[in-house]
Amino acid sequence: MRTERRLFLADGPKAVEGALGVPGCVTEVFATPAATEQHPALHRAASEVAPWTLVDDRALGALSDSVTPAGVVAVCRPVDRPLAHVLDPAAGRQLVAVCVEVRDPGNAGTVVRTADAAGADAVVLAGSSVDLYNPKTLRASVGSVFHLPVAVEPDPADVVDAARAAGLTVLATAGSGDLDLHRADEVLAGPTAWLFGNEAHGLPDEVAALADHRVRIPIHGRAESLNLATAAAVCLYESARAHHR
Repeated sequence: MRTERRLFLADGPKAVEGALGVPGCVTEVFATPAATEQHPALHRAASEVAPWTLVDDRALGALSDSVTPAGVVAVCRPVDRPLAHVLDPAAGRQLVAVCVEVRDPGNAGTVVRTADAAGADAVVLAGSSVDLYNPKTLRASVGSVFHLPVAVEPDPADVVDAARAAGLTVLATAGSGDLDLHRADEVLAGPTAWLFGNEAHGLPDEVAALADHRVRIPIHGRAESLNLATAAAVCLYESARAHHR
């Protein structure tokens, strides 16, 4: 469905609620009678913009890839936006998360959710990152994919150029970075775009080299490193703290 008709499925009440917040996104909702009774407000809101079709558990299970379907699925139009829109210099973006070659859908969705929670203005999936509309990506975002602008851009260098043109300082996470995250308030207080790399290999050297600063997260214990989602959470919240102090 995603490739042939440019439609995707939002699975579960949180995802459907988020999709309803994007005008024109939801084209139809399928729900079981039990879910319809359990979520009356969602039923009312969805019915104002799209058909709400009752189906049995078996039919709903065929739509959902969840082990325990929540009973409600929305058919949605894509919500990603062109890079030029997401990083429009006139938009005044202050905090942007960029996933570079991130292949795990759970990690990508968690970064979107974390960016949303930290108050980021946008997310970009760059390079050959996982499909934004992979069901696991959407589920891990818990509806956040509908809350902030997201772009999909095959060339990470174009993302860096666009971020810099939008007035953002570009930061790359690196274990041997020149800047300590806990001593970077002067940089973090300004508009920033964070580059987060692949789960196994981190950022490609050629992409990290494009950043204005390479930032290291201090490791005080014996762990070799942090996983992608955790590193993104630490960095984005340090930026949020610097912005709101």
